Amino acid sequence: MPFEMIRGALACDGVSLEDLAREHGTPLYVYSAATLIENIRRLQSAFAGFDALAAYSVKANSNLAVLRLALREGCGLDIVSGGELLRARAAGAAMDRVIFAGVGKSEAEIAEGLRAGIGMFNVESTAEVSQIDAVAQALGRRARIALRVNPHVEVETHRYITTGTAENKFGIDFTLLPQAVEAVDRSKMIDLAGLHCHIGSQILDAAPYRRAAERAGELIDELRRQGHTVTHLNLGGGHGIAYQAGQSALSPAQVADAVGPTLRRLRVKLILEPGRSLAGPAGVLLTRVMIIKRGVKKTFAIVDAAMNDLMRPCLYGAHHRIEPVREDVRGNTCTEMDIVGPVCESSDFLAKDRPMPMLSEGDLLAVRDAGAYGMVMASNYNTRARAAELLVLDGQAHVVRPRETVESLLAADRIPSALA
Repeated sequence: MPFEMIRGALACDGVSLEDLAREHGTPLYVYSAATLIENIRRLQSAFAGFDALAAYSVKANSNLAVLRLALREGCGLDIVSGGELLRARAAGAAMDRVIFAGVGKSEAEIAEGLRAGIGMFNVESTAEVSQIDAVAQALGRRARIALRVNPHVEVETHRYITTGTAENKFGIDFTLLPQAVEAVDRSKMIDLAGLHCHIGSQILDAAPYRRAAERAGELIDELRRQGHTVTHLNLGGGHGIAYQAGQSALSPAQVADAVGPTLRRLRVKLILEPGRSLAGPAGVLLTRVMIIKRGVKKTFAIVDAAMNDLMRPCLYGAHHRIEPVREDVRGNTCTEMDIVGPVCESSDFLAKDRPMPMLSEGDLLAVRDAGAYGMVMASNYNTRARAAELLVLDGQAHVVRPRETVESLLAADRIPSALA
């Protein structure tokens, strides 16, 4: 167990979270390298019978140490911006194992991807086919692409993270795919390698993957009948994790069983883009109780982590388990409370109406499953410096991103001389 009780307090891979909080302060992100490695290997094992590339989704957690660890375990990288391309380079990625996705790529980003020799662009529109072709012609470099198809597969998840229905901005509606293929046929420097089909995030049922793979398989059959050599199928990511008690994570084996028949029939190279399922369970956000405020209708635990540190609860209404780090606090009488931050917004909360052991000022809490879409979505709202990040590797805690200072934030501002 990567996060377990040792001598009465929660530890990460044997390292005391209490000690880390005392040394580095809070809020504080702590990542378990062992958990990340275990999750990657479980995914690779499930798809060992297929020609598959797991391209870790950089947007889930883009810390260079996390990327280096994923690369060391045999992953490629899935990127969605020029900035993430620079991160991939800095982490030491082989560029031919980098997939460049995203609904809006600038010409400069496309050019940088082509110069770098990335493996493939995921293309989201007919207009983008023409855009990439123009840049490729100007550079004299061929562009390898997969057309991202919207398969009209409904999934049970938050509406902000569905991506495979007709209402979403992502992908090419499967009914419009012929127009995109015609644009490819007219192009001079584009090679169509495959189809891409990402249906959403935090999906806990394998059935939508089966339906998406089958729909993509039908489209690949048609493209092959038309004379196109389609060698790749990218089924994206979105494998859900168990944020709440009683939930069951979607296992890689369940997904492999669901899509396996289609993959074996098509004989294509599979690309996956896992992010949350690898990094999410590997991280916690440590926060300390500042004040217990007892109101007329509610009790509030005001903690030093806020919406600028972890945006998911206020953005999606997302549920994260929140636990006292000390075992003796967990034994206190349970009461219902809101766990909120100090940011000046009513939407600044980590949990609402949450049954919790009675807390006191100074208690240390662990927000679980915070390794994905935590620090990457953090902001400096209210001029709050962003948290530090630690990686526990082989029993040692390493600072992989130091805590920001308010001084560094102010140093970036400029006052015009006219206001001097």
